[in-house]
This record gives sequence, structure tokens and C-alpha cells, in this order.
Amino acid sequence: MANLPQSLSMNAPFGGPPSSAANPAGAQVNKERKLASAENLVLELSNPELRENALLELSKKMASAESLVLELINPDLRENALLELSKNKELFQDLAPFVWNSFGTIAALIQKRELFQDLAPLLWNSFGTIAALLQEIVSIYPVLSPPNLTPAQSNRVCNALALLQCVASHSETRMLFLNAHIPLYLYPFLNTNSKSRPFEYLRLTSLGVIGALVKVDDTEVISFLLSTEIIPLCLRTMEMGSELSKTVATFIVQKILLDDVGLDYICTTAERFFAVGRVLGNMVAALAEQQSTRLLKHIIRCYLRLSDNPRACDALRNCLPDMLKDATFSSCLREDPTTRRWLQQLLHNVGGSRVAAFQAGGGFDHMLVN
Repeated sequence: MANLPQSLSMNAPFGGPPSSAANPAGAQVNKERKLASAENLVLELSNPELRENALLELSKKMASAESLVLELINPDLRENALLELSKNKELFQDLAPFVWNSFGTIAALIQKRELFQDLAPLLWNSFGTIAALLQEIVSIYPVLSPPNLTPAQSNRVCNALALLQCVASHSETRMLFLNAHIPLYLYPFLNTNSKSRPFEYLRLTSLGVIGALVKVDDTEVISFLLSTEIIPLCLRTMEMGSELSKTVATFIVQKILLDDVGLDYICTTAERFFAVGRVLGNMVAALAEQQSTRLLKHIIRCYLRLSDNPRACDALRNCLPDMLKDATFSSCLREDPTTRRWLQQLLHNVGGSRVAAFQAGGGFDHMLVN
């Protein structure tokens, strides 16, 4: 995912065409071949004698992408267009660092900036395209309950979600995406209980869209997500999802907490704080059995941010898991100095004076009693 840490990327194919599913190595070779061809064209941009042809060929690739966008509004062509665009999205993500680091290519492309029009504005401004993507999403609502989602259906709608993630992550379309309340169309996917692979992949890709929104620090985005009750949906995934889904959901909660509006929202009532604290505590207990440095890092960061609130910090003195206080995760964090530092700061904060909490109006225990 372009807007999540690289370690959380979720673009692996699932339930796609039989040839790719049966031969993932062949699919990877095909992707590498396409990327190599594009890289050769990029290298040719720095050669004045080859530049015109390279620009022409690269322009054809972009024209092909634009044609596929237009095909999204045709129901008969939509499935193939979704598949090809999701592939091209990954291809051009891999190509971007290569373009930047290839000597002489940026100067050549400055003169042809219109050649590499971003996909997100194209998707948003093309007549009927967003409506077609939303149609793909709502078309599978009937198979959510009872859970009858097939791998092919999951793969197709996830291709549509991958394109919406482009729109959610782009600076020109992010707020348009939000003001249209498009994230609400994804919430039914996050409210599912089935642990089958089609549903898990659907939740994971949906979380990727929300993750793209919160990756850029924006209080307006956080306020929208809080007002639409994203926290309970994330907590549900943190309890029952796969490790990767739990990681992305915890990342979203972390980003919400890092905003002052988000921290205040969670700590306004004892019920909200303890709902988050209970899920984090259960996750720590589960990680003691099957450790994951990546997931533990986000959990500790959530706890550390909660400790910035006086009443929450006071409550953590009683409910912070003992496994974070002893050597349970010492081996897991040995190679992660940043998370070790966060944990040390958390333990320092929680071990401090209780005066601040009472000056703030009493702890959460006091709130619950009243």
C-alpha cells in the first residue's frame, strides 16, 4: 500500500485468474518483465536520440491506463479493467523510485509532466467512474450475511478498493473523497465476522483505504472517522482478524490517537478508554504466545500516546499488562531501539505521580462510580 508502511503492503493477488493463482512465480516473472521494459524506456529518456521514442512508448502505456479507466463505466468491460488497473497501479509504484534515481530522466520528464498524469484525479474526474467503483462495492453486500463471498467476488471488489485507495491517498482528491462520505461504503466490510480468506482479504483491503486517509496527519480526516464510529470497527478487527489485519487496524487507531482530537475522544469517557484498553491488553496477551514485532510496535505506541492523558495514565497504572513490564518481549524488541525507547517512556509515564490525574478531575474509576 502506497500510504502505509511498506511492511504493511497488501497488494498480493488473491483469488484471481487461475493462471496467476496456480503459478504465482509465473505472475511475478511477468510483472518483472513489464517493469524491466518500462525501466528501459525510462533509461532511454536520458539519451536525446532515444528520448522521442521512449516518450511515445511511455505515453502509450499511460493512454492504455486512461482507456481502462473509461472502461470502468461499462459493466461488460469493468472486471478486466479493474484487474488491469490494479496491476498497473503496482507496476507504476515500483517504477517511481527507479525514475527518480535514474540519472537524467527527471530533467527530461519535467518537459513532459502531462505524460504521467496521476491516476487518482483521472479516476475522480472521469464521468461515471467513481459510481462504477461504488456499484462494484454495493453489489456484494447481499453475500456478506449470511457469509457467501467467493474468492472471485472478493478479488474483484478488492481491485475496485485498490483504485479507491489511490483516490484516498492523493492530495487533490482526498478531501473530495471524504466529503462524498465514500468511506462509509466500506464499513459493512469491516463489520463482518467470517475468518475465511475472501472475507479476510476484503477487510484487509478496506482497512488499506482507511489507512491511506490517516497516513497524512489531518484533523479533519480524524474528526470524520470518529464521527462515523471507525473505532469500534477497528477494535473488532484487532480482536478477530489475521496478524496483518490486526496490524493495519492498530495502525489506524494509533494515527487517530496521535491527533489531539482523537486522544480527547478516546479519553472523554471511561467506557471508550476501557474498550480500547481491553482490546490492547488482549492483543498483548496473545502476542506473548506468538510474537510479532510489527504488531507490538503499534500497540506500544498506542499505550504511550494514551499515557499523555492524565486520567488515562492513572488508569494504566492498574491495567497496563504485566508482560510489558517484565522481560516477556525483550528478545522481540532487541533489534528495535525505537520501540524499546517508547516502552521505556511508557513505563516512566505510568510510574509517575498520581497528582496530575486527580488535578484533572479524578481518574476513570471516579468517573465510573459517578
